[in-house]
Order: sequence, then C-alpha cells, then structure tokens
Amino acid sequence: MVRTVRIGAACALALGALGALGACGDNLRPAVDEADADAAAVDAAASDARVDGAPDDAPTLDAPTLDAPLIDGATDDGAPALDAGEDARTCAATVASFPLEPGAHVAQCTPITYATNPPTSGPHYPLWARFKTYADRVPRGFWVHAMEHGAVVVTYNCPGGCAADVAALIAYLDARPADPLCTAPVRNRFIVTPDPLLDTTFAASAWGWSLRADCFDLPALGAFIDAHYAQAPENFCSDGFDPTAPGSGVPGDCP
Repeated sequence: MVRTVRIGAACALALGALGALGACGDNLRPAVDEADADAAAVDAAASDARVDGAPDDAPTLDAPTLDAPLIDGATDDGAPALDAGEDARTCAATVASFPLEPGAHVAQCTPITYATNPPTSGPHYPLWARFKTYADRVPRGFWVHAMEHGAVVVTYNCPGGCAADVAALIAYLDARPADPLCTAPVRNRFIVTPDPLLDTTFAASAWGWSLRADCFDLPALGAFIDAHYAQAPENFCSDGFDPTAPGSGVPGDCP
C-alpha cells in the first residue's frame, strides 16, 4: 500500500534523526509527531489525486471506459444503418422463383387452381388483359396470359382500403421508362388490379417469379421490374382487352 510505504519512510527519517540526537523517552515525541504530520500530508495529497470512492490500491484511469455512441448511419459492426423514417417501413418483401407450369389455354372463366399465390405461370384464358390499372378485380386467367407476354402484374388486397398507396403506385409506374416494344397509347406492360384471393397486402408477378410484401414496397417493386420485366416465352407488346368493361361479356363471378 502507498500509505504503508510512506509511513515507513517517515518513521525511518524520524528514527535517524533521534539516533543522531541520542534522545530517548519523552524526548522522542516531538520528532515522531512531526514525522506523523508529514506522512498525513503526503496521504492527503495522494487521496486528492484519486477518484472519489476508489480503493487505495485502485489504478488511475486516464479516461472513462464508457462505450462511444454509434456514428449516424452505422451499426456497431460498421454496416450502414437502416433509415427509420416514414419512407422506410419494413414491408418484409420477399422475391421467389418457381417451376414453370404448362401455359395451356382453357375456356374463359374456367376455374383454375394455381400452385403459387400470386400466380407465376400456368393455364390461362385465350384472351389476355389490357395493360392498365383496374379499379375492379381482373380474373386471374386473363392476367396470367398477359404475364406470358412479358407483363409484370401488381396485385393488392386491402380490406380496409389503401387508396393513397395505390395512387403512389400508379405514379411510380407512370414514371418508368417507356417500353420500346410498345406503341401508343400503351407505354408499358404493367397491370395493376385488386385481388381478394391474395393472402398478403402487396404482390407482383412475372413469368416464373413473385414478389410478396406486407405493405406497398415501391423500391422492391422497381428492382423486381428491372430483373423480370419482359422475361417470358412470348415477349411482345400487343394490348389485350378489358374484362371488367361493360359489354365485355365476362360475368362478374368469373374466377
């Protein structure tokens, strides 16, 4: 201990001084008292240099060892941090590929069971849906045929309504570059339709591929379009027909 070493040195000094004087008995007291006072002063100075509450033999730290705060935009492993703003909702978007089902034509409004949800290939109706945004549900057999022509079909299921999301989606698709294979008034092979059979909020389909998300994830959709648009066995842009229009001949209960 620092204190023991310093007291020993003071006592040695005092004893040396007493030896030189040849003093004894009560004559020792003044020298000892003076040595004790010197040692106490040294201890007080040492105590002032220590952190309050630290033990006598505790090491002196040059700086606190608190963890430094993370720099904005980085995680503790140095990776970029995710933006927590309104535009960075976690939609849990997933993209998957599936084996291609035979694309046979079946009679219009024949019930079809697809292996994936949303459909990504398979049987379909002889006519394909027009490339546009629909307010009413388009039966799947029509838009699966459009996918065979290279279309990307965006579907959604919002029981509580999602008008603002749909408006943002339409604006996003309208801003995409025009398809060089299409002629006016068609700009792109996109179909947007509500789909009550969808078991998630937001999805997109291309031939053999799907995107599924818990909310409208436009950046994920853009990446999906870049990768899978116009990637189908019949890659051409010839417009179809609107099965929801009055006079189309398509009954309202067409599956």
